[in-house]
Amino acid sequence: MVFAQIMNFASQDIFKTIVVQYNGNYKTKEFTSWRHFLCLAFGQLTHRESMSDTLLCLALCKHKLYHLGIGKAFDKSTVSRANETRDWRIFQDFGLKLISQVNDLYADYNQLDFDLKGDVFALDSTTIDLCLDIYWWATFRSTKAAIKIHTLLNSKTSIPEFIFISEGDVHDINILDKIPIKKGCYYAMDKAYVDFNRLYSIHLKKAFFVVRAKENLKFKNISSAKINKTENVISDQEIELDGFYSKKNYPNRLRRIEYYDLEYDRIFVFLTNNKRLKPETIAKLYKSRWHVELFFKWIKQHLKIKSFWGQNENAVKIQIWVAISTYIIVAIAKRKLNIQHSLYEILQYITIAPFEKEPLSETFANGKWEEIKDQIDIQLKMF
Repeated sequence: MVFAQIMNFASQDIFKTIVVQYNGNYKTKEFTSWRHFLCLAFGQLTHRESMSDTLLCLALCKHKLYHLGIGKAFDKSTVSRANETRDWRIFQDFGLKLISQVNDLYADYNQLDFDLKGDVFALDSTTIDLCLDIYWWATFRSTKAAIKIHTLLNSKTSIPEFIFISEGDVHDINILDKIPIKKGCYYAMDKAYVDFNRLYSIHLKKAFFVVRAKENLKFKNISSAKINKTENVISDQEIELDGFYSKKNYPNRLRRIEYYDLEYDRIFVFLTNNKRLKPETIAKLYKSRWHVELFFKWIKQHLKIKSFWGQNENAVKIQIWVAISTYIIVAIAKRKLNIQHSLYEILQYITIAPFEKEPLSETFANGKWEEIKDQIDIQLKMF
């Protein structure tokens, strides 16, 4: 079956090792952690609206559940209790293992229109609003609850490198303390991440950052490079920070680039510690941030992370990590089966035919699903 074929790309051995680490099957006879994962993944891949909807769909096809690996239909109370009590870190660690696997598979992939030796990462977060009366633990504002999904995305592959889930009131800048910094790689960020102490830490690790400058930046212009006005570059300066704390936190010189974006008819000001790349390449690096915005938009439209099937923090984090894991599993299947169709097309097929027995490789080889197109094809096309 199609669903079982997709799930075969998720290693049960790795999952079971993680379950043992967190004692995830303690006092559990039938509804094991793996079956829990399969039930939620089925809801994600078939785009079910709620937990009740998911379990009803499974119950109506109970004679097929053995072949899906779920075994039998479970009632809502069993799944709800597992969502509330089973350690969400099981699903987080499994998701991170899958991310590691898929990054290896897409190591030679580059969708950018320029080529650099190191990886290009985009860092950003998306906020998911919640009802304050129900999700009281998700602190955000006095009248609203929310959570944030902080993501470091590899812009060359559209595969997340790092994901962290926090309450809505956690400032984006704090995530710079948690992300893994790789030597020789590039990190593109918006001005919300301007913290010179943390940016200097990236510099000391011999990585490069490109970040938008804040309007109130105080600096001294040390020198200006010759520019090519045909490339929409207004200025390319070497600067020193002028503020007391700014200069203390980042004692080295920085590069400041003003760039006119013809498409949006506005001027962007970038700060970077890279002194070698052309200014127009620096602008392209920042523009690559669009891929993380695309990733957020894509998963919000095609996976279930805006409405939740549980109310406590544990249930919400489990659902988000299962959603991310299903996205990664489909990406792994696409690469290993050499499917040329987009992730959207693959998910559309799984949604309407999870119990279909035809091999996935044959389904997408015969062109049967070429008519499946995204409503906003340019914006939402992944891979």
